[in-house]
Order: sequence, then structure tokens, then C-alpha cells
Amino acid sequence: MDRREIAALLAYIGRLDPRTIRTDPGEARDQLAQWHELLGDVPMATSHGWDARVTARQHIRVSPYQILPADIARPWESYRRDRLQRHTDPTPSVDPDDQAAWTAELVGTRRAVATGSAQPAQYRQITHRRIDPKLKARLREVGSCIPPEARAALAPYRRARAAREAAIAQGQPDALSVPCKWCKAPVGEPCRRRRIGLNGDARGNTPRATPHPGRVDLAAHRVQQPALS
Repeated sequence: MDRREIAALLAYIGRLDPRTIRTDPGEARDQLAQWHELLGDVPMATSHGWDARVTARQHIRVSPYQILPADIARPWESYRRDRLQRHTDPTPSVDPDDQAAWTAELVGTRRAVATGSAQPAQYRQITHRRIDPKLKARLREVGSCIPPEARAALAPYRRARAAREAAIAQGQPDALSVPCKWCKAPVGEPCRRRRIGLNGDARGNTPRATPHPGRVDLAAHRVQQPALS
């Protein structure tokens, strides 16, 4: 704010709180100089949510104490800090080999965000919950993120997953989509070898490469049930 804006702000505050009014010309001049010194880098208002008059009015409305320059400077610093925390630096449009221009554009963008003249640049997936309707079609075109060669090389080390994928590829029901009533494996987890100890309790945590037959039958029944209904 320049001196004229500071004078306008003090006049507005004086209408709301007469205690801030200085009738002596010397005191009024000193008050104007003090506020300008402390709030010279704070804008009167921005197009993105900041207004010094709103901040002053809020303080006068809720606080019994006379307003000070710090009561406007502190909210302004919080406003700047919040905007910078929500900002993600976009890729500059200049030549990346020109380090000076690259840095200058980054600094300029951050300054514009901090001063309220530009909105923070955020990741779209974080700020918007709507998913692109074309995403599923693109995923079907791309297929799995694991190349077939890598999937085949990993098959000996994750036998349960390989057996599940092979069964689904052959049109069989996904046995891991239902829990196993024999080994108590939850949905999505492979079956485990269940042994009965001498005391009659079930034990054993070794995962099986193939699901228990009862789990396969249950998955097939779940698949057939909607068709019958």
C-alpha cells in the first residue's frame, strides 16, 4: 500500500473505531508514517481473497483492543504462507538450458502467487475428485503396466498371483474375490496350508499357489448366482 491507500485504510478504521482517530496534525502525520512503514509491502486488496479492510473490520468486531499494524500484517503473512503451501511450481516455458531465465520465471510465478495476483498451481488429481471418463478406455488400450516378459520372469516368485492370472485368462472365476472358508484367507489374499496340530487347533502359514477347491466352488457359485436371478 502506498501512503494514499494507508490514509484511506486509516479513515475506514476510524469510522469503525474512533479511538484510532488522530485530531492533531502532527500525530496524524506520525501515525500515517508508522503504518506506511509497517504495511508498505501489504496490498490493500487482491483478486483472490485478500482485503485489508475486511481484516481490519474482523479485528474490530471480535477484539476489544485497539487495532495495530501487526493485526493486519499477521493475517497477510498467513495468507501468503497458505498460498505458497498449496502451490506446485509449474514447468517454466523458457529454455531449460537458460538457468537464469528458468529461475527468474519460477521466482516470478511464486511471487505472483504469494502476492495474490495469481492462483496457486496445484495437481489436478489432488484438487479435483472427478476422474477423466476416458481413463478406463486408455487403461484398456495400454494394458498392464508390467510387460509380458517381466510378468513371465516374475511368475516363479509369485506363484499364487500367476495361477490367479492364468485362471482368469482361461475364463475361470476369480477365486480370490471371495474368502476361503477352509483356511480363513480374506478376500484378495492367497490360501494357506492349513494343518491340524496335536491339540486339534489349525495352524500353518505357508501360502498355496492354488486356492482351495471349496474357495473355487464358492467363487463359481457367486458368478452364476446373478445369472440365475
